[in-house]
Amino acid sequence: MKDSLHRLVVGISGASGVIYGIRILEILRDIEEVETHLILTNAAKQTIGMETDFSSGEIEKLADCSYPIKDISASGTFPCDGMIVAPCSIRTLSAVANSHSSDLLTRTADVTLKEKRPLILMVRETPFHLGHLRLMQQVAEIGGVIFPPVPAFYNKHRDLDEVISHTAKRAIEQAGIEIKDMDRWTGPLD
Repeated sequence: MKDSLHRLVVGISGASGVIYGIRILEILRDIEEVETHLILTNAAKQTIGMETDFSSGEIEKLADCSYPIKDISASGTFPCDGMIVAPCSIRTLSAVANSHSSDLLTRTADVTLKEKRPLILMVRETPFHLGHLRLMQQVAEIGGVIFPPVPAFYNKHRDLDEVISHTAKRAIEQAGIEIKDMDRWTGPLD
């Protein structure tokens, strides 16, 4: 384990867009001051196989620690600096909004909120119906950050990989970890 200043839990649910969670782990792996703790749902493992060329084992190796989804005892009051769920399925959003801790991912999200730590949910669905929006409102009201992976276009990305990386970096910064090479909006060029 790294002697780290930041411990971040990364959860990957089964929604489409698992590349966001993978990219977050890849970015954080290169930051010495960050220790990552990964939780993959069973549905995430299936989606990884459908959407990427990675195996679940390869994803687990990107993190400093990885935990079985059924091990709810691992959440406790684990001293961490926050949690990102990327992507966050509507099922996971619903569980978090309703404090339904049925597995390690939702239990850890609940503990993150209870301990007043940043919880960033990269909700992946479109279009949203009123029920989805109400769940997002509930999570925002109890302290979570709703962060759909909506790309920014001001930095004129050259390809999809840059779009994914930029969005992932923005989510990481929501957890309080500064990204030094972040391409930020600086206003219009005159």
